[in-house]
Amino acid sequence: MKSSTTAILSVSGRGLPLRGNDLDTDRIMPARFLRAVTFESLEKHLFEDDRAANPAHPFNDARYAGARVLVVNKNFGCGSSREHAPQGLARYGIRAIVGESYSEIFFGNSAVLGVPCFTADTAAIDALQARIERAPVTPITADVATGVVTAGDLRIQASLPAAVRDAFLSGQWNPTTMLLDRFDEVRRVADRLPYVSGF
Repeated sequence: MKSSTTAILSVSGRGLPLRGNDLDTDRIMPARFLRAVTFESLEKHLFEDDRAANPAHPFNDARYAGARVLVVNKNFGCGSSREHAPQGLARYGIRAIVGESYSEIFFGNSAVLGVPCFTADTAAIDALQARIERAPVTPITADVATGVVTAGDLRIQASLPAAVRDAFLSGQWNPTTMLLDRFDEVRRVADRLPYVSGF
């Protein structure tokens, strides 16, 4: 099947270590910013309340400006199912997340935005966060096919579910693009359905 979505084979860039378990979507993107008609400029409000309360918050730290790989702990993105949280991260420039675990809905919302969420064990995540904290300019590469994440001479093994991994590798991670690519077929099916074509 032809798809205009681009395959995602790996993600490279500097990292941003964000420590803490159960960082929910209310903290990632506070509720008052959900009233927007579009997702434009949501990146400006990531962790807004946490950042105001803590000037040392990693998203306030200039050493991590321009980071493309977010490194988190357990149950990241839990809470409400708001898509605004991964939208804000993607618009900020985050192209991959490496963590211990994720909310299932947050994981799925990120995947369809082209942001793979790699999973690794606690010790590996701690080592990766510590490496970034010591040397923020360390280049990080996360390989989708193998799950290997490298940061300088540090190498950790992470993973993606097979179906998600294969979707990124084949360029079929964006269902909206895939649907639009085959919209003539969609229209033919709709024409055959009386509850669609009869109106």
